[in-house]
Amino acid sequence: VQLQASGGGLVQAGGSLRLSCAQSGRTFGSYAVGWFRQAPGKERECVAAIRLRDPSTYVADSVKGRFTISYDKDKNTVYLQMNSLKPEDTAAYYCAASKSRPIVSMLPNPDAYDYWGQGTQVTVSS
Repeated sequence: VQLQASGGGLVQAGGSLRLSCAQSGRTFGSYAVGWFRQAPGKERECVAAIRLRDPSTYVADSVKGRFTISYDKDKNTVYLQMNSLKPEDTAAYYCAASKSRPIVSMLPNPDAYDYWGQGTQVTVSS
């Protein structure tokens, strides 16, 4: 299973970016996809996650109201729409997928995920 994360870049504070996570070559066979970020010197943080076969989602308090996670089954892609970006959102963003169906409370836990994509860098300038 290969995950491809894309959409990062440099943006000014207050701007928007949309990250995409696609599973290569097949329809998402995973039960859940999460977006994590890690800035230098900081711990990895789950910013949002979604269970693909029901509408359950998780959004971290630090991004609630600004980030939205969604799944487009037709395009086989999970998106992270990031609005009102702040300099503290600067990090490498990774998507991850699970091969089992985690309970909702486990969605932000990295241990719930089996596959990880490469990071895409998001840099927000002040």
